Amino acid sequence: MSAALETTPKLDSAELKERIARFQQVHQEIVRQVRRVIVGQEDVLDQVLVALFVGGHCLITGLPGTAKTLLVRTMAQTLGLEFRRIQFTPDLMPSDITGTDIIEEDPTTGHRTWTFVPGPIFGNILLADEINRTPPKTQSALLEAMQERSCTVRGKHYRLPSPFFVLATQNPIELEGTYPLPEAQLDRFLFNTVLDYLTADEEMQVINLTTTSHVAQADPVTNAEEILGFQELVRMVPIADSVARYAIDLVRATRASDSSSPDFVKKYVNYGGSVRGAQFLVLAAKARALMKRRYHVTYDDIARLTIPVLRHRILLNFHAESERLSSDDILTKLLDWKPAPKNA
Repeated sequence: MSAALETTPKLDSAELKERIARFQQVHQEIVRQVRRVIVGQEDVLDQVLVALFVGGHCLITGLPGTAKTLLVRTMAQTLGLEFRRIQFTPDLMPSDITGTDIIEEDPTTGHRTWTFVPGPIFGNILLADEINRTPPKTQSALLEAMQERSCTVRGKHYRLPSPFFVLATQNPIELEGTYPLPEAQLDRFLFNTVLDYLTADEEMQVINLTTTSHVAQADPVTNAEEILGFQELVRMVPIADSVARYAIDLVRATRASDSSSPDFVKKYVNYGGSVRGAQFLVLAAKARALMKRRYHVTYDDIARLTIPVLRHRILLNFHAESERLSSDDILTKLLDWKPAPKNA
């Protein structure tokens, strides 16, 4: 057993089984409730739930009308958490996100004091809608909150509620009037999840669900305290050194400067995944294992999550752009070049 696993809390086996059973029951019920409102997008829902159970943040990239906002709002309802939404616009200021100090006067004494008025960031689930529509100065106001779970206003430090979960959306096709997210902020997101079009049958279900007088609603099935317990439970899932090494090898192979990287990475990639990418890949695989009713991480968990974890962490060069290659294309080739071992 690795040193990392030896530091996990020791639990009675009966208590551990009970917590795992409750995790799987809640996961199943969350999916059932969300399915009352959201049609299709199984991979997207899985990735958002993995991010929740890991305690990470999720960037959702999708075309207009693909139910990005509805998905996040429905998740908040199902989880019983406080939901806040920020519509990012070019004139949004950092204080509009974090909150600000105002001067209040006591009507009896006339004494004036500074009072902090919390901004919308003080919630459990924050929907940062169209995050690429606001300038970098305001985007960076989220950076400290996402990494440190806190914010600083006029030199004072304020802790954010736990759990704190940012789901940011962006439109991939509209470039005019948008500001690409800086690499440092992109790296804070566990996943870059892509919402695609639904199938014809799924679109028919959406029409039947949304064009009648019936309004679909999701009911809460858990609470903040229980979710924090699930996040601790996920970190206790064991992973074999060989599986963890597979995750590290995949991330290192995305770096053109690494001797282990294949020729196509050296040709098309300027910068590869960071150490944070490997950390997130292993944590996400642990959550996926529990969600799939397994008690250990497999090579398949790592392989299935490699693209959404790394697609926003590799920076392609002009050769890739000229040949119209995306980060997904490079990562797909990488998984073909280094496939998961069979029967392992």
